[in-house]
Parts: sequence; structure tokens; C-alpha cells
Amino acid sequence: MQSTDLGNKESGKIWHRKPSPATRDGIIVNIIHNTSDYHPKVLRFLNVAFDGTGDCLIAGDHQGNIYVFDLHGNRFNLVQRTAQACTALAFNLRRKSEFLVALADYSIKCFDTVTKELVSWMRGHESSVFSISVHASGKYAITTSSDTAQLWDLDTFQRKRKLNIRQSVGIQKVFFLPLSNTILSCFKDNSIFAWECDTLFCKYQLPAPPESSSILYKVFAVTRDGRILAAGGKSNHLHLWCLEARQLFRIIQMPTKVRAIRHLEFLPDSFDAGSNQVLGVLSQDGIMRFINMQTCKLLFEIGSLDEGISSSAISPHGRYIASIMENGSLNIYSVQALTQEINKPPPPLVKVIEDLPKNKLSSSDLKMKVTSGRVQQPAKSRESKMQTRILKQDLTGDFESKKNELPDGLNKKRLQILLKGYGEYPTKYRMFIWRSLLQLPENHTAFSTLIDKGTHVAFLNLQKKYPIKSRKLLRVLQRTLSALAHWSVIFSDTPYLPLLAFPFVKLFQNNQLICFEVIATLIINWCQHWFEYFPNPPINILSMIENVLAFHDKELLQHFIDHDITSQLYAWPLLETVFSEVLTREEWLKLFDNIFSNHPSFLLMTVVAYNICSRTPLLSCNLKDDFETVEDMQAKVDQQRVEDEAWYQKQELLRKAEETRREMLLQEEEKMIQQRQRLAAVKRELKVKEMHLQDAARRRFLKLQQDQQEMELRRLDDEIGRKVYMRDREIAATARDLEMRQLELESQKRLYEKNLTENQEALAKEMRADADAYRRKVDLEEHMFHKLIEAGETQSQKTQKVIKENLAKAEQACLNTDWQIQSLHKQKCDDLQRNKCYQEVAKLLRENRRKEIEIINAMVEEEAKKWKEAEGKEFRLRSAKKASALSDASRKWFLKQEINAAVEHAENPCHKEEPRFQNEQDSSCLPRTSQLNDSSEMDPSTQISLNRRAVEWDTTGQNLIKKVRNLRQRLTARARHRCQTPHLLAA
Repeated sequence: MQSTDLGNKESGKIWHRKPSPATRDGIIVNIIHNTSDYHPKVLRFLNVAFDGTGDCLIAGDHQGNIYVFDLHGNRFNLVQRTAQACTALAFNLRRKSEFLVALADYSIKCFDTVTKELVSWMRGHESSVFSISVHASGKYAITTSSDTAQLWDLDTFQRKRKLNIRQSVGIQKVFFLPLSNTILSCFKDNSIFAWECDTLFCKYQLPAPPESSSILYKVFAVTRDGRILAAGGKSNHLHLWCLEARQLFRIIQMPTKVRAIRHLEFLPDSFDAGSNQVLGVLSQDGIMRFINMQTCKLLFEIGSLDEGISSSAISPHGRYIASIMENGSLNIYSVQALTQEINKPPPPLVKVIEDLPKNKLSSSDLKMKVTSGRVQQPAKSRESKMQTRILKQDLTGDFESKKNELPDGLNKKRLQILLKGYGEYPTKYRMFIWRSLLQLPENHTAFSTLIDKGTHVAFLNLQKKYPIKSRKLLRVLQRTLSALAHWSVIFSDTPYLPLLAFPFVKLFQNNQLICFEVIATLIINWCQHWFEYFPNPPINILSMIENVLAFHDKELLQHFIDHDITSQLYAWPLLETVFSEVLTREEWLKLFDNIFSNHPSFLLMTVVAYNICSRTPLLSCNLKDDFETVEDMQAKVDQQRVEDEAWYQKQELLRKAEETRREMLLQEEEKMIQQRQRLAAVKRELKVKEMHLQDAARRRFLKLQQDQQEMELRRLDDEIGRKVYMRDREIAATARDLEMRQLELESQKRLYEKNLTENQEALAKEMRADADAYRRKVDLEEHMFHKLIEAGETQSQKTQKVIKENLAKAEQACLNTDWQIQSLHKQKCDDLQRNKCYQEVAKLLRENRRKEIEIINAMVEEEAKKWKEAEGKEFRLRSAKKASALSDASRKWFLKQEINAAVEHAENPCHKEEPRFQNEQDSSCLPRTSQLNDSSEMDPSTQISLNRRAVEWDTTGQNLIKKVRNLRQRLTARARHRCQTPHLLAA
């Protein structure tokens, strides 16, 4: 076993010496990927997939490195680095160089292996994609994740449909059936539905499996013809479904050491027409076992307990198996080496005892034993004995009823009744009926072994003797004859074998195994006695035909005898060509419907019947030469046919070459169209992205503007609030200052009153002291008098004191009332002033709006006037230029006249000079420059009127501009006033 380390190489050879896989394990090469960094490590392969040819495969590791391995060219190439692990691969697209890869970020990308460029990028999954299924045409692909499956158009890389499911029911797998437009969806609840690809119409649903063997399906596989579905799961039972009958037809029990099935895949065969018989089953122990579904026998297995397999892929032609091992390496197996012991060819049917010159051979030189009776198949021989085996041996019960029973539920008697009623079998079911009637074994392995031996030396130059126009037909005929010659040596020396085999090869050219077995079965059962006189014609068979002809038409036989015509001339050519040269295709098919449905002697009766039906032209032939003249004509016809075939073959080659060129042109055009479609799709995608970006930028800009406006409004609100707050604080501070001032005044008043009272009390005290002194002096004198008036004075002092106290209280009440009245009056004035301010602000706002409208109207009018003014000024400019030109011309003319006069005076000083201009009469002598543009001049009154109007327009415009400026200044002042009085704006 060879081992290849990819290392850091981007390309190289897969193997360095010719691989020779052993029969034991069948490994061609083991591929590993180790890094040579400072810390070396193994990069594990995760997925592998083959292309449509089966000679190239693609593999990806857990770091996103994707390699292409060309097994035919012995090369590998690193085609992409995705920098993330791949979860699924597909390499069988319409464009052979492109592949699909599902990545860990839930996206799917399409790359080109030649240009190594990204073709497209598809998004839409919200979980990991574990399966990619491509339609047989390569136009569509289905990607499957645990929650959804999506259908993609690979021409435009656009998503067409999406399969949505309930969260409680997960998806196991969704894939295309081979060679059909049917999509099969398998869910975790074991429900399986079939859908039409174009319309997504549900075609059918498979019934639930029986409860006795109910398992939860997890892995699935379908044969190449799309007829059989294999399903398995966490069990050793394997269910086989017939999708045509829509029912479970077989349950296979794997060995007891198989507890769960991890992967299923059918092993293709080039000669089974898609009805694969070998199924690969990968179990939980890492061993992949290949079993025959019909015999339920284990054919071979790959992997072991020590080196288990993680996943596998089989090439479409069934030659290679690529397996990802549990250690992360990649193994490539040879199916031919694994099946070498199984596909050993059987011994030849006829054994040559002695190889003598052809002219000395006799019937005793070859010994062969063939049993007669029911239809038989080729069987193995031992030593010099030849044995045959009946295809269906069942000697128990009623023999007659058993021999009429055919495979697949057919009955020979019923088929014969049908054939007798209609004369032929239905075209649609003819091949199926023939296979049942002949009971073909369909031994793929034995036939593959015979084919692998290559072309037999006896048929290397077959095209020279039989120049067939169709190369494919010639190739199939050569391969079938070679297989027959390898099977039995005598067929390499049988000259009529190509004539006998050709009609069957032409009929079964698309299924070479069936073609080989039909011819072999025909030779064993209907031609078994033809070789007793080999290489001479079968005299015994011809004698039987002659005896039957003598019984049914003695006259015709006597006619043949009279003209020396033997059965080798009228019977043997029909047998060796099996009537293919005397019947049309439809007649030949009807004939063999009857031959295969009757006893082998029916073929001999057919020869006799053909001669009897042709008795009239045969009886008209009186000479043997007439019959041999027929043979010569036939030879000439054959020669002419060969020449015609050669000419047609050349024409066909030329036509094919032309078609090839046309196909190449069409392919190039299709590639260009596809490239344009991809470019258009990319442009559309870029345009959509650009529109999205523009829309996002616009929304972001609008949001920014909105945010700025909101910020400005918030700033203004904050400013207004701040100014209102400051105003309230100022008002409150002023009120507090006023209150403090009032309190200070009250305190000063009380202080002054206290001082005044104290001074008065001191003065009164002094006065009382003096009065007391005085009274003490006069006390004795006026004691009685004071006693009289004492009561009145005391009462008077009390009254005065009460009056003073009441007066002080009244004054204080008046002061308090006056202060409250002043406060209310101040509040009322403040309210009136604020109301007046509100009215003024509202009036100013209305006035501003009115004046803004007036300004706008004035500006519109001013614009129109300015345009008119510009037109007038341009007109005046042209007039001024013309007047200037006229003045220049006049000045030039005047100078010229003066110069002429001076010259004249110098020449004749005595000559009296005449005046140059005489009022308006001499003005005609001026050069009439303005006459050049009379059509564009105007009279002076019109000019003056225009100038005056222009001046008026200038004055009006200037006045209007002044008004606008004044109005703008007033508006600015008012705006400032509004900013300075935010409480008015807030109100």
C-alpha cells in the first residue's frame, strides 16, 4: 500500500510507482495531510465527492483546503482555501470544472477548479448544510440542513423554492432520484414523500414500515435507475422499497455485530443498466460491508476495527471507492481488486481436446454434452466434462404447473395465449418478457471478468470484414463476440457467429450483459446441436429440416432433389443469420416472440415454413445455377452494401465531424451565454446590493438628519427651559430682595420707634423727676388739690394710652393692607404686561408670515424684473456698441478729411478752404456706417423711452432691495428679541 503526504504542496503526483492493490484490502493509495509548521499536526479530511466521469474526486479538510485528485492522470491540485471547514461537497455539475461546497458559516459557494475563482455565493440557510444533491442534468441543486431544504437554479444561482417544516419534524435528507425529475424528501418521523421537480406537486407518499421491523430511518441510497430505495438507521435491519410499486418488498438483517447503519451506497456496474445489485453498508464499527441484495451474501468488506471508516463515496462507473478514515486520512480502493476472487470467469462451455487443422476436424474431435429440455443458462465446467444447469430447478410438486411459472409473476401459458391472440408481445414489455422467458441469470461479475480480458484476437479486424456504419454498434459487437470467444474457444473459429449475434447486438446495444446472456442462452438451447459436425454445417439439423419439408411439401423437396439443391443452400443460410437478412425488424421481433415462447424445434419449423411460403418462386427455378445465381447476386449485393456502408461511413464521419464542430460552436456559444447570464446575475446582485447600500445610506442620512433635528429641538428646549428657569430664579431672587428690603425697612422703623420711645421715656423721666421735686416742694401746699384732681388725671392717662395703642394697631393694619394692595396691583400689572407681550408676539408672528409671503412674491417679481432688466441692459449694451462703432467711424472719417485738407493746403496755399460742415446738410457727408445695420436700429424716441424705463427699473429695484434689507433687519431684530424673551416663546 502506497502512502502520500500532501504536506504544503499545492500540486503533485498521487503515487510515485504504479499501484498494485492487494486482493486482501484493495487499497490503491492512502492520502494524508500533515503540516510542516513548528507544531506539526494532521489536517483531517471531512468530505469527498466524485465527478461525473468517476476518474476525478474532490476532498476538503477541516481547515477549508479543497483538493482535486485526478486518478487517471495521477495528479492532485489545491484548488481553493476557504479558511473554514466544509460540511458537504458536490462535483457533478453541468459545467464540469465547477463544484459546490457548503461551509461552516451556513453558506454555499461555487468555485472553478481550472481558474480557481469564486463563481457564486449562495446564502439562505440558518444551520449547517449536510447534504447537496444535484439533478441529473446539472441544472438544479438541493441543499439540506436540519430545518430546511432549498432548491437552487445553477444557471443563475438563484433560489427557486424553499421547503419549510414544523420544528417538531426535522429533515433527514432531500435528494433527486437519478435520471428523473422526482425529488425524494425523508423526514425524522419516517415519512417519505416524492415531489415533481418542476411543479413541486406531491406525487406519492410511501406507507409506514411494518411494526415488527420499525426503525427510524437515518441513511438512504437509491439505485441508478431510481427503482429501489434502501433505508437504514439505528438497527441491523435494512429496508428495501420498490418506488414503482411504492411498497416495502424486502427486509435484510445484517450480522448481529452491526448495531447501527451510518451510510448506504449502491455499487454501480457498467452492465446492469442501472439496476444495481450490490449495496455498501457502513456500520457503527467503521467497517463497510458489500452485500448482494438478491442472494443476501456478503461479497467483500473494507475497513477494520483498528482503521475504521467515517464516510465513503463510490465513483459513478464503480471502479473506485474513496473512504475517509476515522484518523482523518483518505483511502482510495480498487473495486476490481476487491472483487477479483468473486469475478473469476467460469470454465469454457466447450473444451478443445486437440487443435488440428480445420480441414481435418471431424465430429469426434470435440466432446460436448448438453442436456435438452427447458431453457438453460451457461454454467461452469470441470476438467473435460461439460455440464449445464437449468435456470429454475424445482422438481417438487406438479412439474407441468411449475415449468409454466416464470420469474416476476409471469406465466408461460398465459403469455402463449396472449401471443396467439395478438401475434406479438407489446413493444413496451417485450424485453421484460424475453428476460423472463429465457430466465437470464444476469451474472454481472462473470460478464465483467470476460469483458476485462479485452478484445479477442479473432475479432481484432472485425471492421474489415463487417464494416458497420455505427462505431458504437461495431464496438459492442466486437466486445460481445470477444466475450463469447473467451467464454468458449470454439466461438473464435465460428464464421457465422457475427451474423447470428448482430441482430441481438443491435437490439440490446445499450445493455451488453443482457445481449451476451440472450445470445449464450440461444446458443445453448436452440443451437446446441449445431457444433456436432463443426466446422461443417450441422448435417443432423439440416436432415431434420429436410424430413419435415418432405412430410409437408413433397413436391417442393422433389424439385430441390431434381435440381441438386441441398438443405445447405435453402435452409442453412436462414439458420446462420437467424432470418435477419430476409425479414424486416418488426417481422423479426414477432418471429422471436414466438421462438422464445415455444419449443426449440420451433426454429426448424420456421425454416420449413419460410421455404413453403416461397415455393412459387422456388419452383420456377429450373437450374441449380439459378439458385447459385441468387447466391452470386447476394454476394454482389453484399459487396455493394459493403461499399455503400463504407461510403455512408465516410459521410457519417464527415457529418459527425461537422456536428462536432457545430456542437463545439454551440457549446462555446452556450458557455458565452452562461457566462453572460452569470455576469448578468452578478450585475443584478451587485445592482441590488448597490440599491440596498444606497437605501441604507439614505436611511442612515435621514436618521442622522432626524437625530440632528431632534438634538437641535432638544437644545432649543433646554435653552428655553434654562432661560425660563433663570427668569424664574431672577424673579424669585428679586422677590426675596424686596421682602428682605421690606423687612429691613420694618426693622429700621421699629428701631427708630424704639429709640424715639426711649428718648421720650428719658425726657419724661427727667420731667417727672423735676415735677416730683416741684411737687414735693408744693406738696404740702397743694396736697388736697392734687388729691382732687388725681383721679381725673389717672383716668385721662389710661384713656390716652388705650387710644395710642389702638391708633398704632390701626396704622399697622393700614400698612399691611396697603402692602397687599400694592402686591396684587403689581401681579395684575405683570399679568397685563405678559398678556400684552403675548398679543404682540402673536401679532409679530402673523406679521412675519405675511411679510415673508410678500418678500417671496416680491423676490419672484424682482427675479422677473431682473431678467427683463438684464435683457434691457443687454439691448442697451448692443446699442452702445453700435453707437461707439458709429463714433469711431465718424472720427476716422473726420481725421481723414482733415489730413486731406492739410495735404491740399500744403500743395495749394492760395486756395481758399471751404467749410466742412454746414448744419445738417453736410452731415450727409459722414460715412453711413450705421446703414449696415438699419434693420437692427431704432428711432431716438424709442431709445430714450427705453433708457428712461431702464432707469426707472433700476430705481425701483434699488428701492425694493432697500425694503427687503430693512425688512430682513427687522426680522433679525425680532428674532433676537424672541431669543432674549424665551418665556414668551414657551407660553
